[in-house]
Amino acid sequence: MFQKIQDWLEERIHHRELVERHLTGYRVPSNLSFWYSMGAVLLALLLIQFLTGILLLVYYIPHVEKAFDSVMAITFDIPFGWYIRRIHATASNLSVIVLILHLLSTLILGSYKKPRELQWMSGCILFLLVLGASLSGYLLPWSQLAYWATTVATNSTGAIPAFGDAIVHWMRGGEKVGQETLGRFFAIHISVIPLLLLLIVGLHLFFMRRTGISAPPLRQAQGRIPRQGEEEKIPFVPHFALEDLKVIYIFFALLTFFTFILPQISIPEDAWEPANPLLTPPHIKPEWYFLASYQFLKLVPNEFLGIFSQILFGLFLFLLPFIDRNPERHPANRKVFLTIVILGILAYISLTIWGRLS
Repeated sequence: MFQKIQDWLEERIHHRELVERHLTGYRVPSNLSFWYSMGAVLLALLLIQFLTGILLLVYYIPHVEKAFDSVMAITFDIPFGWYIRRIHATASNLSVIVLILHLLSTLILGSYKKPRELQWMSGCILFLLVLGASLSGYLLPWSQLAYWATTVATNSTGAIPAFGDAIVHWMRGGEKVGQETLGRFFAIHISVIPLLLLLIVGLHLFFMRRTGISAPPLRQAQGRIPRQGEEEKIPFVPHFALEDLKVIYIFFALLTFFTFILPQISIPEDAWEPANPLLTPPHIKPEWYFLASYQFLKLVPNEFLGIFSQILFGLFLFLLPFIDRNPERHPANRKVFLTIVILGILAYISLTIWGRLS
């Protein structure tokens, strides 16, 4: 019976040719490392986000007087609702971590260089979209933490000369965070960003297939003879697909651990209090992935200068393949660049910890 179905499909869509071209016949470098599976892990986490988001959407009510109660009903009244909510929140944080690791490995291994400029640029856009999804989804529970963190986040754009106040008004839909803000963030979170994510992920995978996976760089020494097997390639399925699955399982284990053992990391105590616009909580702060930016703005005397410098830094990273034209990719042969990257990582971690403790 199964063979007849296979033959029927083969006659109409030639699926065996598709499998051969894109799976079993698609060959990748044999020396790919753990870091090359970050993209597959991110795809798996985004899939979890889509599925759990749809389930939460069934019961969520996007209204300031009902949003918090609907979230509490999901958590305490709907069977396994607590689990779906925890998974969605934890996977959101883990997606940001995986994407940061993916971008850092691309930086260090020089995989952003010619001819993979479009892959890097689409990856940067993907990073912004994931942060946008996290920010817009953060307000939806309409908790005390969500309300005031969104107030702080939207206030920061007001420092932009000439257009700042207009941007704040557009983001909020009014002077203050309210029903219009919740409606806009809800629409962006469930429709605009998911559609853009599908588009950018599709383009990113398309660019990767057209240019091929960037193999780990080998340090070239004068007179060096490459070792046997360095240029060897293996079928993507089943060889590297199994490696991807192994790394995905590792991150699924982390997801399970934080979901069951440390859920307070993704859903802190302030998330259990309904939003109160008349009561400002002490030491309100954004989520951890915005803490470094938040602390940097506190250190810079002029808020506009702080925002403008961060925008310039983002543009620098986005256009890095056109700025760094050196074809050398091995980290050991790019000591200055590697030092800058390490210092940048340390600065980001320090600012995040400082912002958390301050």
